[in-house]
Amino acid sequence: MAEGSNPFEPVTTPPPRFCGGIFIGFNILEHTIVPGHRVLDDDEVEVILSKYGIEKERLSKIRMTDPAIDEIGANPGDIIEITRTSETAGESVFYRLAIE
Repeated sequence: MAEGSNPFEPVTTPPPRFCGGIFIGFNILEHTIVPGHRVLDDDEVEVILSKYGIEKERLSKIRMTDPAIDEIGANPGDIIEITRTSETAGESVFYRLAIE
């Protein structure tokens, strides 16, 4: 019997994903136009803030409602590293403070 043809076999589909109340059937971070996002740990935050001579609250903000922020499991107050790739600029790294 072919896999999936048994009506008594449990269905193993991934749980639905919602973004702003809209169903999306994929991991948004795997989309080609979404840049890489990750939460920095405390040591990395300290290095970045001292490197740029800036306080955490002076960083650009990103809201918790952003689909990528929800996907990586960030919390308010976390610093997010966003890595964008382009043909002309190569790789660019940005830092954002997650806010409500």
